Amino acid sequence: MNKVFHHSVSIFQRPIWVVVFALTAAIAWGWAFPLIKVGFGAFGITSDMTGSKMLFAGIRFAAAGLIVLSVARSNGRSFRTGKAGDWWFVLAFALMNTTLHYFFFYVGMSHSEGSRAAILNSLGTFLVVLLACACFKSDKLTTRKMLGCVVGFSGILALNLGGAESGQFTWLGDGMIILNAICSAFSNLMTRGLSRRVDVFVGTGYSLTIGGLLLILPGLLLGGMLPRVNILGIVCLLLLIAISAVGFALYNKLLSCNPVGRIAIYNSLIPVVGAVTSCLCLGETFHLKYALAGGLAALGIYLINKGKN
Repeated sequence: MNKVFHHSVSIFQRPIWVVVFALTAAIAWGWAFPLIKVGFGAFGITSDMTGSKMLFAGIRFAAAGLIVLSVARSNGRSFRTGKAGDWWFVLAFALMNTTLHYFFFYVGMSHSEGSRAAILNSLGTFLVVLLACACFKSDKLTTRKMLGCVVGFSGILALNLGGAESGQFTWLGDGMIILNAICSAFSNLMTRGLSRRVDVFVGTGYSLTIGGLLLILPGLLLGGMLPRVNILGIVCLLLLIAISAVGFALYNKLLSCNPVGRIAIYNSLIPVVGAVTSCLCLGETFHLKYALAGGLAALGIYLINKGKN
C-alpha cells in the first residue's frame, strides 16, 4: 500500500525534493540582487534611466519565458487552455507576476543598496503565508505557522539593525521594493488558479514572455537602450535569464501542488542570500547580523514545515 502511494506522489510533493527545489529557487533569486546592480553598472544604466531599466528587465524575462516554453514543448506538455476566458487570467498573471512586479523591483533596485532591497523584498514572503491561510482551505493558520512567520520576520528585522548604516526610507527605493513585494505576494496566490487553467510550466513561460514584452515595449518608447554592451553585462544578463527560467519554473510548480504558505516561507532566505552576495559582489560590509538573520530565517522555515499544516 505504501509503495503504491509513494509512486503516485509527484516528485514536487515529496518532502526532500520540495526542500531541494524550494531552496534552489530561493538561493538563485538571492543572487539576482547583486547581478542586477553589476549589470546596470556594466551596461552604463544609471538611476534616472527608467526606459533602459525596463528594457533590461524585459529582455531578461522574455528570454527566460521563451526558454521555459521551449523546454515545455520538447517535453510534450500541453499548450491548451481550458476555455477562451482563461487567457485573460494568464494575461493578468503576467502583468502581476512579471510586468508590475519587476518594474517596481528594477526601479527600486537602482535607488537602494542591494542588501537593503533584499531585506524589504522579503515582506512579500510573510504576507503571502498569511493571505494563503485566508484564501485556501489547504493553508490553515496554525500557532506554529504564526510563530514561524514571527521568527522569520524577526530575521528580516535583524538584518536592518544598525540605524544610519542601513540608510533611510525613500519612495523611489524602498517604496518601489515594497510595491514589488506586494505584487509578488498576490501573484503567488494566483499561481494556484493558473495551474487549473493551463499546464503550470507553460503558464510560467507565457507569463515571463508576455510580461517581458510588456516591459520591453514601453521601455523602448521611453528611449530605453543599453548604452554600453560588453562581456560583463552580457554574462550578468545571461545569468539573470537562467535564474528566472529555473527559479520560476520550479517555484510555480511547487506552489501548484503544495500548500502555498509552506512553499512561500522559503523565500525568507532570499534576503539573507541577497545581503551576503551583495557584500561579496558589491563590496558592501558584512555584519554578524547577517548570520543571525540567516539562523532566524532557517528556524522560521523549520517551524512552518514541522508537523501538519
